[in-house]
Amino acid sequence: MSLKDYLTLLLSALAGYLLGSVNTSLIVGKFYGIDVRQHGSGNAGATNTLRTLGGKAAFFTVAGDFLKGVVSCIIGRSLGGEAGLLFAGLGAVAGHNWPVYFKFKGGKGVLTSFAVALTIDWKASVIALVVFLVVVAICRYVSLGSMAGAAVFPFAALLTGGGAGVTLFGALLAVMLIFRHKTNIVRIINGTESKLKFRR
Repeated sequence: MSLKDYLTLLLSALAGYLLGSVNTSLIVGKFYGIDVRQHGSGNAGATNTLRTLGGKAAFFTVAGDFLKGVVSCIIGRSLGGEAGLLFAGLGAVAGHNWPVYFKFKGGKGVLTSFAVALTIDWKASVIALVVFLVVVAICRYVSLGSMAGAAVFPFAALLTGGGAGVTLFGALLAVMLIFRHKTNIVRIINGTESKLKFRR
């Protein structure tokens, strides 16, 4: 690879990071005069937004977090092809988790990670989504389902022919996501993690 290629990948990652740093839940929260990081689980993500601000706010959070992942990948691909797509996707998730605009205190990257993964390998992403749904249906822990889906994605990518690059990318995504859920892991072990409530 030439210096230009390295710079292109760096630019792709930077573009993804800056876009990923636009944390939707924190922006939506400003319209309500509430910082969701000061309520509930303290996480700047869709689940805590739903619990704190309700369905409408959560909808906009989901849409924003998903779209920024997809758009980051599109920008990365236009800059550096498939490699640029991967770097931009990782950058977007890193930006969501540690946003430069919000003192590096962001969410856990579940929706953005899924959006990026779906853009890169939709077949592996569907497998990961099924695992997520099954785990949540059985245990009612959204956090556990998210971690399980993330852990399965790189192996699913191998099965679907995603290649070494996508598999490595998936492994990095999984590591970031599980790392961001370290407090949830402690609460699950202690039996204090909030469970998803299915209303009849």
